[in-house]
Amino acid sequence: MARKQILLNAFNMNCVGHINHGLWTHPRDRSIDYNTIEYWTGQARTLERGLFDGLFIADIVGVYDIYQGNVDVTLRESIQLPVNDPLLLVSAMAAVTRHLGFGVTVNLTYEQPYLLARRFSTLDHLTRGRVGWNIVTGYLDSAARAMGLDNQIAHDERYDRADEYLEVLYKLWEGSWEDGAVRRDKAARVFADPGRVHKVNHQGKYYKVEGYHLAEPSPQRTPVLFQAGSSGRGQRFAARHAECVFISPPSKEAARETVRALREQLVAAGRRPDDIKVFAGAAVVAGRTSAEARQKHADYKDYASREAGLAHFAASTGVDFGRYDLDAPVDYYGGNAIESASRAAQQHGWTRRRLLELFELGGRYPAIVGDAAQVADELQSWIDETGIDGFNLSRTVVPESYEDFVELVVPELQNRGLYKTSYAEGSLRGKLFGEGNRLPARHAAAQFRHAAD
Repeated sequence: MARKQILLNAFNMNCVGHINHGLWTHPRDRSIDYNTIEYWTGQARTLERGLFDGLFIADIVGVYDIYQGNVDVTLRESIQLPVNDPLLLVSAMAAVTRHLGFGVTVNLTYEQPYLLARRFSTLDHLTRGRVGWNIVTGYLDSAARAMGLDNQIAHDERYDRADEYLEVLYKLWEGSWEDGAVRRDKAARVFADPGRVHKVNHQGKYYKVEGYHLAEPSPQRTPVLFQAGSSGRGQRFAARHAECVFISPPSKEAARETVRALREQLVAAGRRPDDIKVFAGAAVVAGRTSAEARQKHADYKDYASREAGLAHFAASTGVDFGRYDLDAPVDYYGGNAIESASRAAQQHGWTRRRLLELFELGGRYPAIVGDAAQVADELQSWIDETGIDGFNLSRTVVPESYEDFVELVVPELQNRGLYKTSYAEGSLRGKLFGEGNRLPARHAAAQFRHAAD
């Protein structure tokens, strides 16, 4: 029986400090070059050489201002500030690669669906079907204030709005232009058949849209849909819409339970259990020997900022840990940020001291440290014991963390039959699911396709 092949995304952000904070100060780290094209095209080439499925690009709107009630630590350590637009990176990276996918985060709360539909269709054309959208609804009060709202929209209502938002997008991407509407017939002077292009007229609770989709159908029409919510409401949203789900479990047991619940909800929503690929966050420090990996890990820890990791987590939970003594119980209830993060912290009773211990590499992912065989053993264990499909690998020291993984770990995974030795042809969706470019008929988007499609 063929082994389940591991899926891999690199996890990055258009900023200096992403997950493993403080490592920008390491002498070999180049993340301060994040605002140059060469930084991104070089990384894209490395990831394609390693046959990565995609580059998952995070984003936020707003700033981390919960910890100590200000942005002082955020600015000193560049905790996702400054942060540039992620979408503008994709064309440059697509131009130097043939297969690498791009999962781009866009917060739908602050974007109009009509224009966002065109931007993703444009990228899907330019990448020849290699783009995905990581759907987020936001969680920062600072973002709400910056965008003209008095307060952050309540957690569950954010998902209610998102459900309707996706309905609008499906009408535009899947229903506005029929298959065959674009003829490109120079002799007949018909580029598109007017009888096969339809106006969308959506009058909903949150959105009103009347118009034709501005872009002709792209290879995938709807980009691959990523989602990262692990709350109950987030999982219901994922069961209806998502194709790839990103989780950040504190343990294998927690991962296994999340995957089980998610796949059960998929079936209840009329989809197949394997209609979603689940990616877990991970940080890897690999060496040619176990001793070399441990030494590298110790070296990285000397430059990491635990306090910056705590400031980041403060924004995720809405809790100002600066108000708590090291061992005092922390009240995680009543926040309106990332519900799953607060729930996990409450369940484990994490104090400020314990969180600082967890963030030894400046971030929330426990590091997998070892030689190629040891790293492969642990990755394989997560796949076998939890039911996840792959990993979002966060960066540590750039570019060597991804270069080390490609050079050392990828061949070991390939030797075990756990990782592909070449790319399949086709779109990102086709590569991930093997069922063609388009969303399957059992997905919620299919009901919005025109009858002639």
